[in-house]
Amino acid sequence: MQKLTHKEILTRQRAKQADRKCIPLVVILNHIRSLYNVGSIFRTADGIGIEKLWLCGITGTPGTSRTTISKTALGAEKAVEWGYAWDALSVAQVYKDHGYEIVLLEQIKGARSYQIYQPSKPVCLVLGNEVEGVSDEVLKLCDVPVEIEMTGLKNSLNVSVAFGIVAYDIKYKLSNL
Repeated sequence: MQKLTHKEILTRQRAKQADRKCIPLVVILNHIRSLYNVGSIFRTADGIGIEKLWLCGITGTPGTSRTTISKTALGAEKAVEWGYAWDALSVAQVYKDHGYEIVLLEQIKGARSYQIYQPSKPVCLVLGNEVEGVSDEVLKLCDVPVEIEMTGLKNSLNVSVAFGIVAYDIKYKLSNL
């Protein structure tokens, strides 16, 4: 084995950008407090090839919180299509009306392991506030709640880490449809 040089990595990246295809996965961030989490999610979303990232509520945007988001996004905020809306419920409703399955990454009664979940149509994945989760209104719109099972002392992962785990899993499942 041999490490790739920086030049080889850039050449590979340019070739991938030319062939880039988005997967039918839209992500809604609702009231995410940490701008570092938002930047990290942008970077992971770019790697996955999501269709669109919606920043809702108090979630910071690259236009208003450029330095902090850019520090972790490393330019992905320029590559990922994104939009802003105050109301996550109205954004989720639009996607539900267009045939997307509304999936919440949330620890609630009835949530199933993300590993068991099998999408059958395009997915709109909703992530809530780091402390409060998603609103009750968004919860009512949900088709499938999924969670990451925890066995340690802590009951959850950082939202950007949890997003990466679940979104990559959904990506591979959607690519097999």
